[in-house]
Amino acid sequence: MSAGRRRRWYSQKSLYNIIFGSDTTAGKRYDITLLIVIFISVIVAIWESTPRPGQTVKTILTILEYIITFIFTLEYAVRIYCHPKPKDYIFSFFGIVDLLSTLPLYLSLILPGAHYLVMIRAFRLTRVFRIFRMFTYVNEGIILLQSLKRSLSKILVYLLFVLILVTIIGTVEYVIESGEPGSGFTDLPSSIYWAIVTMTTVGYGDITPVTTFGRMLSALVMVLGYTIIAVPTGIVSANYINETRKRVKNGRCPRCGKKVEEGFKYCPHCAEKL
Repeated sequence: MSAGRRRRWYSQKSLYNIIFGSDTTAGKRYDITLLIVIFISVIVAIWESTPRPGQTVKTILTILEYIITFIFTLEYAVRIYCHPKPKDYIFSFFGIVDLLSTLPLYLSLILPGAHYLVMIRAFRLTRVFRIFRMFTYVNEGIILLQSLKRSLSKILVYLLFVLILVTIIGTVEYVIESGEPGSGFTDLPSSIYWAIVTMTTVGYGDITPVTTFGRMLSALVMVLGYTIIAVPTGIVSANYINETRKRVKNGRCPRCGKKVEEGFKYCPHCAEKL
């Protein structure tokens, strides 16, 4: 390896340790600085969406957005440059998020208002778990995601059942209420929309029954909604408990995920009760 290539390899490795790692002081400072920039960009987007007090503030916010976009674009290019396997990074979750973080301002040149998509950068704030070594919360999140994944088929069946139910209820309410003076049940889509809003106990109040039978059915749907909403919670909770127990059986702490020898009542790594 020539001296030039060796220097380049060392520079790439150093950049990689700073940008992708948080074990070193430089890496941690870099990540904290990046989080501050992300936070500022989100605040700028929020502020810009509110009624502006004047042209001066608008100009300052625009300049800030251009500067921040340039920083993210440069940072994304450097990440690709220093990563040993650029394709793995580009198509990873954070690689896609990093790319999307750079695009909003460029897209706004074609699609007005697209620059508000900078809120996608908020996803990058999840790196705070890595910086401050809050891996316990990350493992808790992994268990929850696994539970949701295992619950997906049951929840889809449940949603199909609810969809059929609100369609039937909306149709019945339409039959009862249609033709009544002042009734908002003018068509089936509006009636099904009312059934969804009522069953989820949201209750916007834009469509309300005016007949006695319609109100009785409405009250029944409200009570039914409380019982139906609890079903997916129970499904996910049961899978969460099973996933936690499985980790304990595999000799791992359900909280931090690290291996624990038999006989321990508490995890020696995070003090979780086993």
